[in-house]
Amino acid sequence: MNNTNVKNQSNITGQQRYEIGYLTSKDGTKIGYRQYGQGPGLVLVQGTMGTAHNFMQLAEALADNFTVYVPDRRGRGLSGPTGNQYNIQKEVEDLEATLAKTGTHYVFGLSSGAIISLQTALTLPTIHKLVIFEPPLFVNGTVPSELIERYEREMSQGKAAAALITGMKAGQFGPPLFNAMPRWLLESLTNMMMKSEEKTESNGYVPMRQLASTLHNDFQLVSEMSDKLQSFRAVETEVLLLGGSKSPSYLKVALDHLEKVLPSAKRIELAGLDHAAAWNRDRGGKPEPVAKELIRFFDES
Repeated sequence: MNNTNVKNQSNITGQQRYEIGYLTSKDGTKIGYRQYGQGPGLVLVQGTMGTAHNFMQLAEALADNFTVYVPDRRGRGLSGPTGNQYNIQKEVEDLEATLAKTGTHYVFGLSSGAIISLQTALTLPTIHKLVIFEPPLFVNGTVPSELIERYEREMSQGKAAAALITGMKAGQFGPPLFNAMPRWLLESLTNMMMKSEEKTESNGYVPMRQLASTLHNDFQLVSEMSDKLQSFRAVETEVLLLGGSKSPSYLKVALDHLEKVLPSAKRIELAGLDHAAAWNRDRGGKPEPVAKELIRFFDES
């Protein structure tokens, strides 16, 4: 493993430390990552509206068992820009470069990061085990195209708060209260939150206003891959499918189909958890139960 350009950083608890490293993807894009712990390598691939920082507590919970690498996807955090010709292949190349640099054979992917991880496993036999947490694959033509188009229109008009709300509705994220509140109130509250973020310390999180634009990439992945679910029949890697009992129904349907399509997969539903389960606790996550299942799966001989 090459640790060139690595430095220590304290985490949000101030008790443990991680290292920062960089690598170069196929098209020259710089990919930054955090490194925790020691043991067999495990890469965590982030999903929608998150960066490596959202996985900090999950990485810490895994650090006694694995050397955990948490890259920022292109266009986020430590990594370089998305580029002008973004597609699923760019993300696959970034993950391939990360696995090659670190010598890692285990991967965990969340949400759109799960789609990237599955696509990479199609062509990269060095992934020996793969955990997939709720890839947002819309089955049977149910991609919310109108909401995605509205999101793009609002972003082009500079209405980041409105676009973020539209994006969350497209992904069916947020508590039940989110869908019950009038839109004008949601936009007002979101604008207030964004302005508050800009005035105070973010505690390591990338502000929502910056992350709102990355939804464009995630929606592109979803639109590009939702009709290609059958292609994953060729994934020969051993796969664990994870999901939460409180997650949106379309994510459970996607896991239902993957369970039938993947030749070597088992499935676990985490009671009482939702799509944010793998995130830090201050972002609605409960990383310890997720870490427990990852340790059990990756440590199996």
